[in-house]
Amino acid sequence: MPYYIYRVTPVGPIRQLAKISRFDSFKEASDEAKRLRRDAGLAPGETIKTMFADNELQAEDLLNTPRGEQPVTGEDN
Repeated sequence: MPYYIYRVTPVGPIRQLAKISRFDSFKEASDEAKRLRRDAGLAPGETIKTMFADNELQAEDLLNTPRGEQPVTGEDN
C-alpha cells in the first residue's frame, strides 16, 4: 500500500485536504513530510499528515475520521 502526504487545513468544523504526493516506501514519505513541515510555511492550524492507505479515497476518509480520546493512565490527573 502507498503512503500519501496531505496538507490539512481546518475550515470551520471540516478539514480541507490537499494531496501533495504519494510514495511507495515509508522512509521516503517520512523524510518528505518532515521536510514539508520544516519548509512549507504552514499557516496557523495547518498540518502535514502522512497516511498509509489502499488509495486516495481511503486516505482522505481516514484523515477525516475523528480519533478517540487519549488513553488515561494512573499517572494522568
